[in-house]
Amino acid sequence: MDKHHSQLALAKCSRHQRYNEWVFRDVPSDIMIVVDGGTFSLHKFPLVSRSGRIRKLVAGHRDSDISMIELLSLPGGAESFELAAKFCYGVNFEITAANVAQLCCVSDYLEMTDEYSKNNLGSRAEEYLEVVVSKNLEMCVEVLKQCENLLPLADELKIVIRCIDAIASKACVEQIASSFSRLEYSSSGRLHMNRQAKCEGDWWIEDLSVLRIDLYQRVITAMKCRGVRPESIAASLVNYAQKELTKKSTSWNQSTQPKVDVVSGSNDHEKVVVETIVSLMPVEKLVVPITFLFGLLRSAVMLDCTVACRLDLERRIGSQLDIATLDDLLIPSFHNAGETLFDVNTVHRILVSFSQQEDSDEDMDDVSVFESDSPTSPSQTALFKVAKLVDNYLAEIAPDANLKLNKFIAIAESLPAHARTIHDGLYRAIDVYLKAHQALSDPDRRRLCKLIDFQKLSQESGAHAAQNERLPLQSIVQVLYFEQMRLRNALFCSYPDDDHKPMHQSWRINSGAVSAAMSPRDNYASLRRENKELKLELARMRMRLNDLEKDHVCMKKNMEKSNSQRFMSTFTKKIGKLNIFGHSSSKESSSPSKRSQVTDSKLTERT
Repeated sequence: MDKHHSQLALAKCSRHQRYNEWVFRDVPSDIMIVVDGGTFSLHKFPLVSRSGRIRKLVAGHRDSDISMIELLSLPGGAESFELAAKFCYGVNFEITAANVAQLCCVSDYLEMTDEYSKNNLGSRAEEYLEVVVSKNLEMCVEVLKQCENLLPLADELKIVIRCIDAIASKACVEQIASSFSRLEYSSSGRLHMNRQAKCEGDWWIEDLSVLRIDLYQRVITAMKCRGVRPESIAASLVNYAQKELTKKSTSWNQSTQPKVDVVSGSNDHEKVVVETIVSLMPVEKLVVPITFLFGLLRSAVMLDCTVACRLDLERRIGSQLDIATLDDLLIPSFHNAGETLFDVNTVHRILVSFSQQEDSDEDMDDVSVFESDSPTSPSQTALFKVAKLVDNYLAEIAPDANLKLNKFIAIAESLPAHARTIHDGLYRAIDVYLKAHQALSDPDRRRLCKLIDFQKLSQESGAHAAQNERLPLQSIVQVLYFEQMRLRNALFCSYPDDDHKPMHQSWRINSGAVSAAMSPRDNYASLRRENKELKLELARMRMRLNDLEKDHVCMKKNMEKSNSQRFMSTFTKKIGKLNIFGHSSSKESSSPSKRSQVTDSKLTERT
């Protein structure tokens, strides 16, 4: 239908101007047009009837009867002018996505507008661009490709921005349609997205790889603003980097992950490509494959890209370092002649970035994170993996004679102490370093061996360390001591009825190793739980103490009451025995007057 539309427009053009081709077939040329890349002998009349620029130039030199016009700045050169001349002469040609940008630019330069002729070249090209090209993503990409040689005029005519907006809109629509096609009902009747189904809405990724880096950057930026998935953006970046930076034979490794190996030779174009791709990467984690990130980092180091570019790559790698491999870390040293074989400084910065990320995670104020009941948090698992990776990396670079002791120690200490539950890997790396650097002084050997926690050595590594002559004497003594404690612990565990004191001592050593292996986050969660339990127990003890105090008060009152009653009864009995008031045993009662008379008589007799 699009082809039919363009042919129809050209058919109209040929009907109105076919006479020009017949009339000027045998007429000698009266003007020469010089453009960049060619010279054309033509006739004034068909040109001035369609082109306002040529009409003005001819009219300005009417007295001198101009016979040559130079149009050296004409966009598109000889090829574009030939199409414009054909249009002026009525020669039939087809407007396509491959030439519509040229036609728009040359018609603007030559002022071939409807002001000078109805249905001129400018309006025809604009109509094709709006009706046909903007509806098709592949044609928009092809027009953008043609605009690379037509800048900045193509930008001024808004050809570039219209094609970019159309591409971003079409990609977003394709993505939405693909997402709806992957919706399905589960066994429970709920609607969900099938993640395993292949996403067919990203077919445009291959098409964009033909664009120049500056136009490609503008397209990806527009897609981000339109909400295209980060996974699709990352896949497009990987594909574009493969086309621009890699050899086809090394594009993919055995794990089907993209791997970048830069073609030998520094190039400004490759440097711009690397820096642009890094700036376009999505901020979401785990979207870009880590092997691709390491490949870009190698490229950035080799091409001497900006510091900001390399630091951004190092930060991204540090955020997912737990899924890296040893081959990824082995970055060759490109510029440091006579230095280490591998780029140790870059790896050290990556490890520092990883450790800083762990510290920021531990400083979060979310209490629910610390109160997790899981034995090991995901960050702790990542630490274990990275610690093992670092130990293997140290063992790999340790034989390098140019590797300084400070760099070796800096990499070993880049991770926190609780990252290593077992120090076998670190011991092996240090042993390799001591074997390759036998000229180390005794203080340097002791300083190096301080990195090892001999309590965390396995039985096999401990036995090897006890007989290792390369270790300092102090380290060997520590190994023997801890091995003796371990043996004593094993013996007393076999006979639990014996003295338990050595068992407790050995248990204290082992438990120290376990607690040291816990991250600050896990220790904090454990302390919070213990604190809660202690608070509950303290509350219970307070309640019991209050009850005891109440019981004590009641008992005291009862005792005082019982003692007072017993005292009064005893006192009454003693007073009764004394018979002070003349009471008889028969409990005979007497009136008060009689009692007073008797008392008075007794007192009179005594006197």
